[in-house]
Amino acid sequence: MNVELIGLTKRYGAAIAVDGIDLKVPSGAYCCLLGPSGCGKTTTLRMIGGHERVSAGEVVIGPKAVGDAPPAERGTAMMFQSYALFPHLDARDNVAFSLKMRGIGKAERRAKAMAMLDLVQMGHLAGRLPAQLSGGQQQRVALARALVTGPKVLLLDEPLSALDPFLRVRMRVELKRIQTELGLTFIHVTHSQEEAMALSDLVVVMNAGRIEQAADPRTVFERPATAFVARFIGGHNVIRLPDGLVAVRADRMRLGAEAGPSAVPARVVAVEYQGTSVHVGLDADGLERPPESPAALTAILSDADFSARPLRPGDTVPVGWDEAAAHRLDA
Repeated sequence: MNVELIGLTKRYGAAIAVDGIDLKVPSGAYCCLLGPSGCGKTTTLRMIGGHERVSAGEVVIGPKAVGDAPPAERGTAMMFQSYALFPHLDARDNVAFSLKMRGIGKAERRAKAMAMLDLVQMGHLAGRLPAQLSGGQQQRVALARALVTGPKVLLLDEPLSALDPFLRVRMRVELKRIQTELGLTFIHVTHSQEEAMALSDLVVVMNAGRIEQAADPRTVFERPATAFVARFIGGHNVIRLPDGLVAVRADRMRLGAEAGPSAVPARVVAVEYQGTSVHVGLDADGLERPPESPAALTAILSDADFSARPLRPGDTVPVGWDEAAAHRLDA
């Protein structure tokens, strides 16, 4: 089911958490709301689900505006950051609990719960209590519980943040598999750029209550709309030229003899080995450092290229980029 936000606003007294945003999420899309803490992404998610009152604007789910409709009447389900499983109920009864509250008979609700547990590959652990499950297993149970009511839109509030890095990658694959298999619209809040890029059909980058850019992951990475997007997504240098700002991907920076005729001398201030690549931090006269960054520019070199021409902090090296590699940013 499609979701549309029209001038959506949330105020807390004089403070504006979400500032008149417009967004269309197509039916069956996987959408990630991405941004730093305090940007308004979770508040937006909660307004879509009816867990937060709207100050102004509209939330439209499917063919109608939902206004002040309660969560149960919106066709949505929310998977919260805290899984909040009932400790005294086993996995099957945790999943079946919402069906019990709706008056569905024991045999039917247990059958539906088992079907959802099978979908998330947890059927074999249906009889275990939450304390007997790992964090990843608890997350799967929470996901099954959110899906068992048959929502048209699933809302996920940083569902992977509590998992270790290896399990997080595995669960990304599972979330995308389930979303594709069920054909549901997923709206997923995250502060992880990698997570958003891996999962999304639509990435919505938020900053200070507004949408900086909404596009498919490749467009956001290849053609960031603003300096904020370029810096937050990562992998880009934002460079101020006389005629405005441009973004240049760090892996398209050129060092040494390949720097070209427009090269400027730069000082190496950091070298970080990343396995398949090496990140080289550089400072140059006339180039400003981004906030909280140790260097004005970053160049990403392959391990082989760096090994052939190694650099150390304190070295001076020409740095440049091809004109075609520079993407102009909005003011």
